[in-house]
Amino acid sequence: MMTFIKKTTLFLTLFVTFLVSFLTPTYAVQVNQAQIEQFKKLPFAQQQALAKSMGVDISAFTNQLSTSNPSVPTQLEPVSFPRGTQFDQQGNIVEQEEQVKEDKFDEVKELVPFGYDVFANSPYTFAPTMDIAIPSHYIVGPGDNISIQVFGKESSEFSLEVNREGQVVFPQHGPFNVAGLTFTEMKALLSAKIKERIIGVDVVISMASLRSMRVFVLGDAHKPGPYRLNSLSSITHALFAAGGISDIGSLRNIQLKRAGKLITTLDLYDLLIHGDSSDDVLLQSGDVVFVPAVGQTVAIDGEVRRPAIYELKHGDDFAQVHTMAGGLLPSAYAQSTIVERYNRENLRTVLNVDFTNAKQLSAKVQGGDFIRVLKAADKFAESVTLIGAIARPGKYQWQKHQKISDLLPGVNSHLLANADLNYSVLIREIDIARNIEVHQFSLANAISSPQSKDNITLQANDKVLIFSQVEKSSDNSLLLDNLAYTQEQLTINEQKLAKKKFNEKLFWLEYGDAEKLAQLDKAQTIDEELINQSIVQISGGEVEQSVDISALALFSRQRLLLPIIQKLKHQGAAGQPIQLVEIDGSVKFPGVYPLAVNGRIVDLITAAGGLDESAYLARADIARSQHSQQQASKESLSIDLAAALTGDQSHNVLLQSKDRLNIHQIPAWSENHVVELRGEFVFPGKYTIRRGERLSDLIEKAGGFTPFAHQQGSVFTRLKLKELERQNLHKLASDLRIEMASKSLSDKSYSQSYQDVQKMLQDLTKLQPVGRLVLDLPKIVADNNYDVLLESGDVLYVPTMKNSVNVIGQVQVASSHIYDDSLTAQDYLLQSGGSKKRADEDRIYIISANGRINLIQGDNWFSSDASEQVKPGDTVVVPLDTEYMDNISLWTSATTIMYNTAVAIAAISGI
Repeated sequence: MMTFIKKTTLFLTLFVTFLVSFLTPTYAVQVNQAQIEQFKKLPFAQQQALAKSMGVDISAFTNQLSTSNPSVPTQLEPVSFPRGTQFDQQGNIVEQEEQVKEDKFDEVKELVPFGYDVFANSPYTFAPTMDIAIPSHYIVGPGDNISIQVFGKESSEFSLEVNREGQVVFPQHGPFNVAGLTFTEMKALLSAKIKERIIGVDVVISMASLRSMRVFVLGDAHKPGPYRLNSLSSITHALFAAGGISDIGSLRNIQLKRAGKLITTLDLYDLLIHGDSSDDVLLQSGDVVFVPAVGQTVAIDGEVRRPAIYELKHGDDFAQVHTMAGGLLPSAYAQSTIVERYNRENLRTVLNVDFTNAKQLSAKVQGGDFIRVLKAADKFAESVTLIGAIARPGKYQWQKHQKISDLLPGVNSHLLANADLNYSVLIREIDIARNIEVHQFSLANAISSPQSKDNITLQANDKVLIFSQVEKSSDNSLLLDNLAYTQEQLTINEQKLAKKKFNEKLFWLEYGDAEKLAQLDKAQTIDEELINQSIVQISGGEVEQSVDISALALFSRQRLLLPIIQKLKHQGAAGQPIQLVEIDGSVKFPGVYPLAVNGRIVDLITAAGGLDESAYLARADIARSQHSQQQASKESLSIDLAAALTGDQSHNVLLQSKDRLNIHQIPAWSENHVVELRGEFVFPGKYTIRRGERLSDLIEKAGGFTPFAHQQGSVFTRLKLKELERQNLHKLASDLRIEMASKSLSDKSYSQSYQDVQKMLQDLTKLQPVGRLVLDLPKIVADNNYDVLLESGDVLYVPTMKNSVNVIGQVQVASSHIYDDSLTAQDYLLQSGGSKKRADEDRIYIISANGRINLIQGDNWFSSDASEQVKPGDTVVVPLDTEYMDNISLWTSATTIMYNTAVAIAAISGI
């Protein structure tokens, strides 16, 4: 209890000392050594609370304690807090709400008046700095404390205060009048007087402490009222003591009044903008610092260094406002600065002022003017732009007689590894409307043969596009340079890629997007083509395009040419055909391309990446549109492609707007189509088939079956069917989603949760399709009229003979049984324990080993031959009664597919 009383007493003592310090001339907190020692013994938390209650920075306070002389009283420095800072009852700063961060997009910022932020950190306790030299013009007055040191014949030290009569009373030598003298005059007077009375001594005179004085800060100050300041305080000190100037106060007409007379005015703009403090005079006791209301203002915004609202003085012109704003930015368009001004009818008018014209800058500014300095255009003058698969793309200086080889002198030093050296284009503006024309060139020829026509002479503002040989973003990983790493580095890269895919999968799993999950699973198991391919074609004289930019490589033809095609399309008008052509057929990159100046057949083929090996050289066709004022027509031109490639101008014809070149494929051309035979064949393996070859022919080529082959249990799969099944699964998932959403809105008794629905759809889309084609293999071998035409990717699996029958589904125990030709399907069901309560006994069916399904209805069969109803390798399926419970009625379609898929997988489990 005594400890608490002592701490409370210490707190009150320090706090009272703090309050009393406001009445002292220097606003300093005088703390004795005993109080300091007691303060040090307090816990840090109490020290911090005490310091906050006094408005003192604890770190600054402890530093002063550690460095101060114990014999000298410690003076705390004034602490500054932002204007508007609030404190709670314990003295803690109340945290303000965090300001909303600026958006990444550029927003229009509201202009604020200039100069008021200087007082944003107004002092909580204000005391001008005392450790500066006393100026020579300082006027000595009552209250000043003068230090006099006498040494020589006599040695003594005195601290004398100027009394109210303006005298300093020197012991044994009487008073001396010093009031009204400057500091220099006072020192000379006292030194002379003392030396007259005491012979053989020297005198040192200084100011021990300064007097305090009372001044008034009135008008539109932040906190107007009387303030006690020391005698070295100036007008700005008084303003800071009052917390600055309010939002409606003037910064340019601050008045100093003494005895009712105006002594001087202070323009804070001189101090803030020019650093001129000559008008910031020292105050005297009883002075009044008056802050009138702000005068007329002008706002300046845009491309200036200091956009703000500025206060005007009478006679200010645009040049002075220009100086206030810190001058123009280099990006400013000064020739046409916009000035919005109110006229006599109080309507806004617009003036254009040239800030580069001295005569216009001398025009007077009016109150309320809003000056907006516009930004100069972003367009470059006399430059050349390099775009695409270039090591250092961007803007370059254009010079006369500059050519392609001057900008790109080397392949390895200036181009990326995947740059296409055969096809590049130059985009050139041809008129003031910025219409363009396209020039095509070979970069390889331009670099290797500088005198060739491909080394085009550049003009100002030309754009050079260098394309990549990679069209799809996924093909970038196929470059050999991407494999030029150690085994450890390659392993780390693969782990990063796997982690990225895993995190992406978790994201879509959390959000329950079944389609996205299915796409990710599909990408992990098969190498599929990108779904949204870029489609650009000319149809009926118009350009139709649908491009998935994200699927294209950064510098692919379609990605870089897309804005050019759009521009050329917009240039098309009556009498100005669209300068686009199309190529299709056996070329590497079919599509729409800009029609180059003097472009011919060979140029278009080069733009498309060249011919495929399957191209038919004897003939190619051009579909050409003919237009007249009355009608439009189509004509077809046949050319000798081989002659055109050799340079025969009669076949390498000039192209016209909207020409469509079709490169035929060699008749009966086919790639290597591979079919695989697995299982019980004499020579299983992969076989290359010819077009139109049948399954029976391939079986004969493989030597037929082994003696252990189970032909009735064969499984034939096809890639097209697999893709079709996958599409059906996605369509079914989409239909189920719509049906469930509709049922949840229309059926009040619907109780299926959203999570259950999403899980079912995910399970549905995760199913891997089989792509099975049900066929009777023995009949194919025996009957020439019952056969299958083979396609690339077909797989035929013939398992080993099985002597079992499987029973699955809603039975007591799913099991397999030895085949007995005397047993029926019902017998096998009984051997598995019979059906469960939820079994749909009216829809029991048998899946034959070859994939066919036979439905049982009681004791009758759809099959006409009862002896073939159950055979070795067959599977008896007892389905679930999906109508047994209402809340799972929507699972009907999904259950059927899941069961069929599970049975199909079980049937080919030997693959």
